[in-house]
Amino acid sequence: MLVIFDCDGTLVDTEIIWAKASIEVFQEEDLEMDLDSYNSTYAGMTNAEIVQLIEEELERSLPFDILQRIEDRAMQKIETMKVIEGAHEMLDQLDYPRCVCSNTGSERLESNMRRGDLWDRFRPYVYSAMEVGTKQPKPDPNVFLHAATVLETDPADCIVIEDSTHGVQAACQAGMRVIGFIGASHSYPGHGEHLMDAGAETVVRRLVDIPATIEALKDWHEK
Repeated sequence: MLVIFDCDGTLVDTEIIWAKASIEVFQEEDLEMDLDSYNSTYAGMTNAEIVQLIEEELERSLPFDILQRIEDRAMQKIETMKVIEGAHEMLDQLDYPRCVCSNTGSERLESNMRRGDLWDRFRPYVYSAMEVGTKQPKPDPNVFLHAATVLETDPADCIVIEDSTHGVQAACQAGMRVIGFIGASHSYPGHGEHLMDAGAETVVRRLVDIPATIEALKDWHEK
């Protein structure tokens, strides 16, 4: 069995940082949105996808530098990033091979994981969706299928830990089983229901519950 983790919002508490930075920049463009609605709508999407979707809804273009402004604002806040509580304890208990599959670019992915002392617990099995395989981000199954191929594991024998509906959908399309995670700071009312609707078999609020949940799913699958 292979256990595949998303990173942002699953291992490191960065989704809330990017959400706050994005909302601040969008408000400078007179676009009003609150944190819960932003997270429920856009969690798991790339910034470029979010801007494109907003532009389609507005039927107009946003300033050409808006992506850079969001990144600059987030980088001002990134020093406050924390590892999600229980991440290291959970990894200490996990006996299966593991890897990370993310929509985040590899440079930022490594930086975030190093900040949380997680890089050496996964490397070299850390994959950025837009840099492997077909280079398609989640909800395309590309990155998950790439990991399964590299680690020579049948997708049916993979369990994915995801905090976003895009990630859950991608894993399900890859033929993998999914545990939804709703314990990060960006979680919102209805988050668990959204993940279950997208295909997660169960949801957990605490990372330390992941090993036991995996065993329960594994036992159920084998019966």
